[in-house]
Amino acid sequence: MASLTCLHPTHPLLLHLGSALPAISNRCFNHSSSLNRTLSAKSPRTVPPRAMTKPSFSPAQDQVASPGDFEFVPPLRIVEYPDPKLRAKNKRIVTFDDNLKKLVHEMFDLMYKTDGIGLSAPQVGINVQLMVFNPVGERGEGEEIVLVNPRVSKYSKKLTLFNEGCLSFPGINADVKRPESVKIDARDVNGTRFSVNLSDLPARIFQHEFDHLQGILFFDRMSEDVLDSIRGQLQALEKKYEGMTGLPSPEKIENSKKRKAAVGFGK
Repeated sequence: MASLTCLHPTHPLLLHLGSALPAISNRCFNHSSSLNRTLSAKSPRTVPPRAMTKPSFSPAQDQVASPGDFEFVPPLRIVEYPDPKLRAKNKRIVTFDDNLKKLVHEMFDLMYKTDGIGLSAPQVGINVQLMVFNPVGERGEGEEIVLVNPRVSKYSKKLTLFNEGCLSFPGINADVKRPESVKIDARDVNGTRFSVNLSDLPARIFQHEFDHLQGILFFDRMSEDVLDSIRGQLQALEKKYEGMTGLPSPEKIENSKKRKAAVGFGK
């Protein structure tokens, strides 16, 4: 498995929760997906700034999360498509306390139990700007990463195509094209600001989870041919939602062209 060698072990991006909580870990990509196998022989690397271009979006109008936004009854559960919480606006976090650390711990625990390598807060029904991931995807191995209020400052012009899965889309894997590398600004679980370059598998995990924080789902970035290959599976999830809730599906895959994501970030 690839490891996050582009980060120094003492970098503030790496999670440090102290002794108050058990060691934490994370995962939204399926650990057994072909994405992992494809990148298993590649080590992440830092990409020179000249290979990147600035995105066009602003966090200025983000709503601020309140203490009530962090309330949940454990254990957490994965929110599956087409639940409207996956499309809802996610609030900016301004309080870095034990409630946040508890949420992070529970998200990591759920990721390991569901065999993922990345997870965003909206995927557990909590609409705040938080993601966790571990490129190795094994409890006690690799680097456990927490990103709060992440922003993309640069991303590479070079795009790569890989097969992605998502815990919110059980059993569905398909090709998605994304920038090969990104430079991000974020806070860690203690509120410390930092910037870091990510490439290869860590960059792809980040972009997948960052899309969740923007209300963008991975099929929004698929080509029409690829989307057609999973259309029946998406429709099955829509019917499953209707059967479980007694409500009409909040979105239909036949209307996907209206939701197609623009190239880049935050759109």
